[in-house]
Amino acid sequence: MEEAIKGDFALIKAYKADTAGNLTFRLSANNFNQPMATAGKITIAEVEEIVPAGSIAAEDVHVPCIFVDRVLQRSGHQKRIEKLTLLSEDPGKKLSDSPKDRIIRRAALEFTDGMFANLGIGIPMMAANYISGITVTLQSENGILGLGPFPRKGEHDPDLINAGKQTVTVLDGSSFFSSDTSFGMIRGGHVDLTMLGGLQVSARGDLANWMIPGKMVKGMGGAMDLVGSAGTTVVVTMEHTARGAHKILPECTLPLTGTRVVDKIITEKCVFNVDKDAGLVLVEIAEGETVDSIKEATSASFEVSNDLKPLQQIK
Repeated sequence: MEEAIKGDFALIKAYKADTAGNLTFRLSANNFNQPMATAGKITIAEVEEIVPAGSIAAEDVHVPCIFVDRVLQRSGHQKRIEKLTLLSEDPGKKLSDSPKDRIIRRAALEFTDGMFANLGIGIPMMAANYISGITVTLQSENGILGLGPFPRKGEHDPDLINAGKQTVTVLDGSSFFSSDTSFGMIRGGHVDLTMLGGLQVSARGDLANWMIPGKMVKGMGGAMDLVGSAGTTVVVTMEHTARGAHKILPECTLPLTGTRVVDKIITEKCVFNVDKDAGLVLVEIAEGETVDSIKEATSASFEVSNDLKPLQQIK
């Protein structure tokens, strides 16, 4: 059995500490700080403010003092925003017929009323802008349920970011929590849809999307958990080829994120359903494409649905 990690030191950040050593976090800044505090022999917390014991209401204590050994108050520190992402100043801007926008318009049709969804950065998150007339609750691995649109200029908050470090907002009824709770939602199968990008997908639904050997990698993030959760539909959105190189292959050649996990592939050329045993089934095809042109751009073999439809697009 795999043993739990026990570090000599846990270095964490919190919003406030009281003089008893209790900690509280602000908005989405909890992430893995809370579980890390429990895993260190000595936990050192850097905080913005130290207040008298009792100033933090008991129900607002996220890390009890029993886990905290030292507290350091920082001064003159400015919170850094890595990816300032703002709402478009032109909300009426129309999508073009570019490959990227064609994928966005098709991906938006995957949302259904009452769904809980986790969206990767890029095309999946942009597809969420076209949710209309239905309720879809968006989850982020760093501890948010109820993501809203990107903030308007001047309304961003460095303590309110998604897992991709983009500035975000939240909707009424949203909640914040630690990342281990977030992954409990994911591993427990409570997230209905995961939509994310891909570098390669195999004929049986293997996914490679987290690294290219020889390139700098920050980590795979939560993708391995997201695609490996039973009961979660996994949709991959990506351009069909990369500089002419095929991305839909008999077998992936890049390091895998998960095996037999993908349920659907959406590209600018077509949509494939993925049968983990039988393989790919072409179910939608873009205007100007033919079955033969799809074959030329796809290394993996596939079947053609008897009910092949034009590539659907949200209105």
